[in-house]
Amino acid sequence: MLFQSEHASHFRLTISRENHIFRRSGSSRSLRNSEMAPPILSLVLPSETGRVLSIQSHTVQGYVGNKSAVFPLQLLGYDVDPINSVQFSNHTGYPTFKGQVLNGQQLWELIEGLQENDLLYYTHLLTGYIGSVSFLSTVLEVVNKLRSVNPKLKYVCDPVMGDEGKLYVPPELVSVYREKVVPVASMLTPNQFEAELLTNLRIESEKDGREACNILHAAGPPMVVLTSININGNLFLIGSHQKEKGLSPEQFKIVIPKIPAYFTGTGDLTTALLLGWSNKYPDNLDKAAELAVSSLQALLQRTINDYKSAGHDPKSSSLEIRLIQSQNDIRNPEIKFRAERYT
Repeated sequence: MLFQSEHASHFRLTISRENHIFRRSGSSRSLRNSEMAPPILSLVLPSETGRVLSIQSHTVQGYVGNKSAVFPLQLLGYDVDPINSVQFSNHTGYPTFKGQVLNGQQLWELIEGLQENDLLYYTHLLTGYIGSVSFLSTVLEVVNKLRSVNPKLKYVCDPVMGDEGKLYVPPELVSVYREKVVPVASMLTPNQFEAELLTNLRIESEKDGREACNILHAAGPPMVVLTSININGNLFLIGSHQKEKGLSPEQFKIVIPKIPAYFTGTGDLTTALLLGWSNKYPDNLDKAAELAVSSLQALLQRTINDYKSAGHDPKSSSLEIRLIQSQNDIRNPEIKFRAERYT
């Protein structure tokens, strides 16, 4: 029976490719297809949380990009469909890496395939590192396409461009993010350096950080989280939620302990957690940030302890995060880091 089932599936796929029997125009569905194809349960019986399309990098080994974002969102109850912008053997911090890079045309082909099968309904779009203007331009087309299907789609964007004064991407991406991406984002999660690039404002104080959030609100996104700001040796997060245009945003900070180690994938994880928890607490971004930060810090501490247990000095190299081992901290975090609201 297994062979017959596989053969039948292959036969149906071959007919579909050659004769386009199952292609549809608009939202119409052929009688034959409706009789043969089972429903997509994530669409007809959606989770209470949502359905996320995540366009990020992928590594075979380790946890960065989609490998760092998809699992936590699934733990929080989301259906997540990943598109891998790259597929590498490992992250680029290793001496070597091999793999493939998806281009804008290939991304759009995947979107077309979803559309032709009426699979393009999502509640959220999540994007992380994007390495070229052409791919980012296609992502903007994806945003428009998804919102034509679901006008309420929330776009959560981590504008990965660099850190600590160093660009990771071609300089021309900065203006595309500033002029085209920021206006269509629902939530933006830049670090300090990225916020400075997007606002042309040097952030040297908490006041500067809050003003950067205001500038970004004026450009588009109602929710902004500056995920890591270092002021005079103190590390913290600043969040800002403008619930209605024209109103002053609710702003807060969370003090974050400095850990003397470098980790990979933490930015991708942070943004995924902020998406997950902010959707559960849509009017309480500070609580969402408390939950996200508390999960992350528990995971980082476990990572440090496990490297020490293995006899490795965690200060000596970049560390792969212990994501799977920290799933309880992701699903049910103990809030140890509290938000302080600005007045």
